[in-house]
Amino acid sequence: MASEERRIEDELSYPILLSERVRTAVDEAKSFKLECSEVGKQVDRLSQNLRTVVRFATSAPVLYERPIRCIIAEVSKNLERVLTLVRKCKRRSVLRRVVTITRATDFRKLFNFLESSVGDMKWLLSILDPDTAGNNGIELSLAPIASNDPILSWVWSFIATVQMGQLPYRIEAANELASLADDNDRNKKIIVDEGGVSPLLKLLKEGSSPDAQIAAATALYNLACDQEKVSTIVNEVGVPIIVQVLGDSPMRVQSRVATLVARMAEYDSIAQEDFARENVIRPLVTLLSFEMFGEDQNNHQLGKQSIHSLIQISKEMEKSTLAKPKRSSSSSSRDCNYSNTYSSSSYSYYSEGSSRGGHYRKERENEKPHVKLQLKVSCAAALWMLARGSVLNSRRITETKGLLCLAKLVEKEQGELQYNCLMTIMEISAAAESNADLRRAAFKTNSPAAKAVVDQLLRLIKEVDSPTLQIPAIKSIGSLARTFPARETWVIGPLVTQLSHKDLDMATEAAISLGKFACPDNFLCMEHSKTIIEFNAILPLMKLLRGNEHSQLHGLVFLCYLALHSGNTNSLEPTRVLTALEGADRSALPQHPELRELVSKAIYHLNLYHTGGHSQRLTFVP
Repeated sequence: MASEERRIEDELSYPILLSERVRTAVDEAKSFKLECSEVGKQVDRLSQNLRTVVRFATSAPVLYERPIRCIIAEVSKNLERVLTLVRKCKRRSVLRRVVTITRATDFRKLFNFLESSVGDMKWLLSILDPDTAGNNGIELSLAPIASNDPILSWVWSFIATVQMGQLPYRIEAANELASLADDNDRNKKIIVDEGGVSPLLKLLKEGSSPDAQIAAATALYNLACDQEKVSTIVNEVGVPIIVQVLGDSPMRVQSRVATLVARMAEYDSIAQEDFARENVIRPLVTLLSFEMFGEDQNNHQLGKQSIHSLIQISKEMEKSTLAKPKRSSSSSSRDCNYSNTYSSSSYSYYSEGSSRGGHYRKERENEKPHVKLQLKVSCAAALWMLARGSVLNSRRITETKGLLCLAKLVEKEQGELQYNCLMTIMEISAAAESNADLRRAAFKTNSPAAKAVVDQLLRLIKEVDSPTLQIPAIKSIGSLARTFPARETWVIGPLVTQLSHKDLDMATEAAISLGKFACPDNFLCMEHSKTIIEFNAILPLMKLLRGNEHSQLHGLVFLCYLALHSGNTNSLEPTRVLTALEGADRSALPQHPELRELVSKAIYHLNLYHTGGHSQRLTFVP
């Protein structure tokens, strides 16, 4: 580390001093004069190259130092060998010459070392100053020092070009780094270890051309494959740069940068927090909602409102909703009313008058549809990764009214965009499940955003035949179980229907979600349990118990909750349930001892409240 801390001029001064000492030792040599003379010529060439590098290093506005330090260290080592051998030739005493034998083979080895050093210096000059070296493009020759690892030479050359070259060559070099990084993890590690992240961030920040920014963002994306490498980007102060570019760049650049945000947030929780701290969520939601409500004539006048004013409008609409009389809880009435709620209150969220992105407003409006779609896909993926496992980020998304945007996209879009938006909703719902404050703030009963989200989740569960979409929707409803009043029975019916689904994973997820309605942590577990039973959940639940271990486990937990909270209703079919629980007591519980107490409580409750044609077995004493 000490050598890394020294100035590059100090690093270069030592081999120059060694070359002068070698020159003096050559002049004083008394034996092997021919060999020493040849050594002197090689060292002179080396000294000349060293001085050229010094001049370039002191005058260049930016300098890529990594290959300089590595090559200079090797050159210094070779010059030390030369100096040691040539000094032996100065001794005239026969006795000394016998004691320190110098042979012609020693000089042959020495010549090889010097040739390698001269080759390294020529290669170094070719990447540092291509014009002087007569090189008009990227240098792809191999440095002797890296002869055993050609990738190292290429990486050095590409990084140097990205940092110091002309714009067309910088773009080409960034694309080459992206290609190398995409090949394998070893290449990624070399690029990061050799200092490739900082020049790429600089190229991304400069905004010299969209192609340059895309090339830099692509290379950074390919490098960001694990937590360690993402941390390197974060430590190079990459997060503020990325957020700045996302806010004010052409749409195709924003799309690639949003993908980079998603990748970094996926692999590193620190990056996830830093992005949120830099307020990346606001531009992501803004870009995601671009042109979303342009077709709504009633909201056309809102198209140029600021984000702040739009949020205030939403708050006023929510207050007006609170003042209205309560609607019927029937599903048909609610479906109709809620679809109107978010179509009339979801306004054009995109802030054309915002401080960021205004410069490219007209270009964005005239952009090709597939570019706009890809931008939204990337922004939705970024929001998904930012929300994953983060209550704070989920709260920030809801505070920017992102839920309205997500609900509208889930309704209108298909494919990857719809899926990414749905997964974002799932993560926000999971965060709300674990945080009561977020749950009350974002999913309160009268919130238009919450109603829009729930409507779309239930639509997917009921109308779409795709487990890929239905399972996240089912999970989301389960996470929100504690937000639904007892009268909202229309939410439970679609979940009970999915208990009979032919896809066992779907049925199991439905059981898990319904279990969150019936579990003791839910204040309304008694009312919800009775509703679930009234929707005839027992028969499909019994079938679920005959599935694999995963379905049996969650089905058994759900059945125990129903048994405990069903009261004295005969709709539970107590005899069949008791038989199933006793069978589980013999088969499933040995593998899951943590369930023993829950099953015992359920059996005790059934024997206590449902006496009849079944033997009473009071196995639990509360």
